[in-house]
Amino acid sequence: MRKKTYLRLAEYQAEQTEKHLTEVRVIYKEMRGYKHDFHHHLQALKGQLEAGQTERALAYIRELDDRLMQVDTLLKTGNAALDAVLSAKLAQAKAEGIAVTLKAVVPEGLTLSDTELSMVVGNLLDNAIEACRNAEGEKFLRLYLAMKGNMLYFSMLNSAGKKRPKTGSLFRSHKSGLHGFGLHRAEAIIKEHGGWIKFNSEDGAFTSEFLVPAL
Repeated sequence: MRKKTYLRLAEYQAEQTEKHLTEVRVIYKEMRGYKHDFHHHLQALKGQLEAGQTERALAYIRELDDRLMQVDTLLKTGNAALDAVLSAKLAQAKAEGIAVTLKAVVPEGLTLSDTELSMVVGNLLDNAIEACRNAEGEKFLRLYLAMKGNMLYFSMLNSAGKKRPKTGSLFRSHKSGLHGFGLHRAEAIIKEHGGWIKFNSEDGAFTSEFLVPAL
């Protein structure tokens, strides 16, 4: 039984690692695309201005400005790996009509590795987005990540459906298979580093919190 559980956990970790790498690649590809498009926009504006088409150039700039307001730029928390995961997850949330509020600042030299931090936060965000899908009415996600003394503090509140039953210290995910390891794996990683993690489910909302030594 232990061997079977270990193999399932190893498979889950491999799946999550590949998923996070894919998210990084997607963000990188998007950034390269913006650079490529920017060059063409400059050429178009240059041609219009050289031709004396000032009004047309101004209209082009206004259109570009409107488009840029809709572009989700890469977040800058202080941790490049986490930036990619947060950018991908929150872009997904916004695409699903979830109102997102975020404040995140991460120092260097954490006890958590980049992979561990990305996996913990990625798992919690996956859980939050899933919960929002099952919520009625307003769908929201509010995330805060910053230092509290010498501890890294994470807090997230998101909309959810009805209150979920608890199994031990965790809540069962609506997903089946390997996805059920999400909250369990996040808890295990935080506790491995001497941290504290807590989840709470109420009708209409779900909260996730953790504190972990930063240095």
